[in-house]
Amino acid sequence: MSTTGEMSSDKDEKTSDSEDRFTPDPVIGKLLSCLEKESGMLLEEDLAFLNVMFNSKSLHALVNVYNKIRNGTSDKLIPVLSSSIDVLADVLEDLARKTYRLSEDGKELFQLLQKPHLQSLLNVHDVVAQKDYYPRLPEIPRDEGDEEETIKIVQLVKSNEPLGATIKKDEATGKIVIARVLHGGAADRSGLIHVGDEVVEVNNINVEGKTPNDVLTILQNSEGTITFKLVPTDGKYSIRESRVRVRAHFNYDSANDPYIPCKEAGLDFVKGDVLHIVSQDDAYWWQARKEGDRNMRAGLIPSRALQERRIVYEREQMGKNGEEALCSSVSASSSCVVTPGGNKIKKIIYDLAECDDFDREQIATYEEVAKLYPRPGIYRPIVLIGAPGVGRNELKRRLIDTDPDKYRTPTPYTTRPMRPGEENGKEYYFIPREKMEEDIEAGKFIEFGEYKGNLYGTSADSVKEIVNSGKVCILNPHFQALKMLRTPQLKPYIVYIKPPSLEALKETRGAMHARSTFDANSSRGFTEEEFEDILKSAVKIEFLYDHFFDETIVNADLASAFSQLLAAANRLETEPLWVPASWVQ
Repeated sequence: MSTTGEMSSDKDEKTSDSEDRFTPDPVIGKLLSCLEKESGMLLEEDLAFLNVMFNSKSLHALVNVYNKIRNGTSDKLIPVLSSSIDVLADVLEDLARKTYRLSEDGKELFQLLQKPHLQSLLNVHDVVAQKDYYPRLPEIPRDEGDEEETIKIVQLVKSNEPLGATIKKDEATGKIVIARVLHGGAADRSGLIHVGDEVVEVNNINVEGKTPNDVLTILQNSEGTITFKLVPTDGKYSIRESRVRVRAHFNYDSANDPYIPCKEAGLDFVKGDVLHIVSQDDAYWWQARKEGDRNMRAGLIPSRALQERRIVYEREQMGKNGEEALCSSVSASSSCVVTPGGNKIKKIIYDLAECDDFDREQIATYEEVAKLYPRPGIYRPIVLIGAPGVGRNELKRRLIDTDPDKYRTPTPYTTRPMRPGEENGKEYYFIPREKMEEDIEAGKFIEFGEYKGNLYGTSADSVKEIVNSGKVCILNPHFQALKMLRTPQLKPYIVYIKPPSLEALKETRGAMHARSTFDANSSRGFTEEEFEDILKSAVKIEFLYDHFFDETIVNADLASAFSQLLAAANRLETEPLWVPASWVQ
């Protein structure tokens, strides 16, 4: 009996220790204090129920978890992706096609991933990652037979955080209405302020006949709690977020945008940033967050349609001012240098005129993207793009030399006669001109050209063959080949090799005694005119195709540029990277 008593005592002591470690949520504590003050207004049973609920450890634990997720206080809570249930579906589909080849572990995994409990867990993970856990309050019921206007009173506590809503004057009625509610902002989290709601009063001040600026002044001069008296909109309102991610292809500074509805609500970004578009309801102003940003409140950015109109207008102004040299700096008969095979340099003439005009019409604003995860045994081709003479050939050679069994470059095709000592399929594939012209017409070559009456080119099948063999295909084609290479089938990683300034070009190439690549079998250095041609060609490539580049490496110092290229090649094999969304569908 004494033993039983001691065990009971130990248990009580552990319970007491647990209670000592329990920390109540301060907000719930305030609610309990309010209940005590207003206890006379509640029935005894209701008061007892609320006391039990608000003192529940489970409720405090849930609130604690919610606050950590909402405020992002721990780096460990930042989700890696918000589409784990989609990844699960892809994995199950892939495993289903290989069930007959699966090991015992693989079969166990296949069964485990089909469990409803695991799938529900991943679904909850995605809900949290998409910040789709805010409460949704039902619409205020309206009696159709009641002709009186329904009024709702909303109180928000003013803090350093913006309210997250914009207002405007309705042109037809002259009334002040809610123009937009920013996702994740204070107004959105309240669940009580909707787009289209009419603002009647702010802090007991009637806003009839006032301008939006007058209302903003009232808000700015308010302290503590802000009380809105609103007439609810008749329309339906949804705060569910979009799952669209885009990569921005331009810089945006909201402070310098004269047309943004509210500068304080703007979201600044730079070219290359990945943005989470949470709402596209407005034709001209989207709501977005930077991917991975802990700030829950979305910001305003120009929509694709608005930004395209701006770019078109800017180009029209450039044309009027005679600033079209950017697009026409290379003529239809300009030449570029490629490496058909080995270390041999050949000059190939490309007809650029028609393609340039087409590419010039491509207006890059946003591109929808998704994460592409590394695929064991299937490697993305690495495509080096740059001006002739910028050093792509040397970078490609060095990368291949690090592991010739892993990194491969396709053997080019040619119509010229085979020379003594050459082998078909080694330096080149030698084919009749008629056959090559037929294949070019059929779109089987990613690039091609003519030199001294003979055709040269790289076939798409030769690239696919390297990829399918489990090797990394390295290409350095003419920049116009990007249109044929950047496909969901190949999924290339495009690295732009950018020249440094003219002074740095002269200095670095001179120090390395670099040989000119503008003439076949050249043994001389670059001329001043050739250096200028490299820079002019680079400007043109960037103008036409910089929205295709996954990475830019400035080749000022060859060793440093190669180190960056090698790091990029390693990332391709180990990290999920953003690619056009169509590539992962």
